[in-house]
Amino acid sequence: MQITWLGHGTFQFRLPSGHVILMDAWTDGNPAYPKGHTIDRIDTICISHGHFDHIHDAVPLATKFGAEAVAIYETAHWLESKGVTKTRPMNKGGSQKIGEVTFTMTHAVHSCGILDDGKIIYGGEAAGYVLHLPDKRVIYFAGDTNVFSDMELIEQLYHPELAFLPIGDLFTMSPREAALACRLLRPRKVIPMHFGTFPALTGTPDDLRERIRGLETEVWPLEPGKPVEW
Repeated sequence: MQITWLGHGTFQFRLPSGHVILMDAWTDGNPAYPKGHTIDRIDTICISHGHFDHIHDAVPLATKFGAEAVAIYETAHWLESKGVTKTRPMNKGGSQKIGEVTFTMTHAVHSCGILDDGKIIYGGEAAGYVLHLPDKRVIYFAGDTNVFSDMELIEQLYHPELAFLPIGDLFTMSPREAALACRLLRPRKVIPMHFGTFPALTGTPDDLRERIRGLETEVWPLEPGKPVEW
């Protein structure tokens, strides 16, 4: 699978079949979005929660590419109200197969208000996702969250090999909390996200790496716009 970080909390996954999944759609106005990157296909858009830096471009991109939009029920309803015709609503603990990938929605410790016409409206709750790939590998995409003890249940239930964890601090956990998340989840690799986009997001991959010294988990920092194979 090809993974491309598009800055902040936005990632593009391209499966060997060509199926493209966009995680947390924020491209327009994202200061970390890679210059020159072109999105040529999206089959599935997966939304962790309704904050602008995770949902800003879900409507135009879903409309342009005819993509299916996965989200918690209330956020999916909001997307429908904005003209998205292919939504796949779900809730925590549930799973559904979309294309080749089965998505399981997990808990996250974060808020989920949607900014709509100057007002914040209810968007359900923030969530994370476990992605079950066709080759049986498993990804955990935490979305925006603090560490929580039930991450240990995520490890026991799904055994993710690759985890995407926010480390920026202020609006999500910092490397200190993310280090504990690594101990609970025990992935082989962790890709840091949601850091460095703004000055206030001060966490760094090096800090996380230092804090998990001795664990078998490898910190795998990506560069925006540079695809990697996994």
